[in-house]
Amino acid sequence: VGPRLLPFQCDLSGLWRNELRSLMEIHEVNDAGEFSGDYLTAVTATSNCIRRSPLKGAQHDTKQRGQPTFGFTVNWEKFSNSTTVFVGQCFVDDKGKETLKTMWLLREEVGSPGDGWRATRVGTNVFTRKRNVERGKILQQHSPPCDAPTPTPTAQ
Repeated sequence: VGPRLLPFQCDLSGLWRNELRSLMEIHEVNDAGEFSGDYLTAVTATSNCIRRSPLKGAQHDTKQRGQPTFGFTVNWEKFSNSTTVFVGQCFVDDKGKETLKTMWLLREEVGSPGDGWRATRVGTNVFTRKRNVERGKILQQHSPPCDAPTPTPTAQ
């Protein structure tokens, strides 16, 4: 096999996992670079049941850049009073392995401007693609059963 003439292109759509074992599923990226998906965090500062949360974002045109930058917002509305924004870049190595290097800001709702000092967290995550996974609505089957009914005690 001869040398590869075209560089690998990054495709954000699919299932990704970061080093903390959080899962992110990005649905198809449209022609304008916009995408949506779901995020299932593996870590949280809340004691509430973790739920799958919606994400929306955009990336630069991959036809012009093989390793595009992107950004997306996750709204934790279903179990937390915070929002996280991620920015990052997709890197593809010479074997075609895709990695998303990201930085994020999380803003938690606070009661007053004076509490703003404790409202924002900053961090980084590295996501790798989960291979051999059927695309589309995957995180629904990974979400914890938050609404499972509590068993009723039975008389014995």
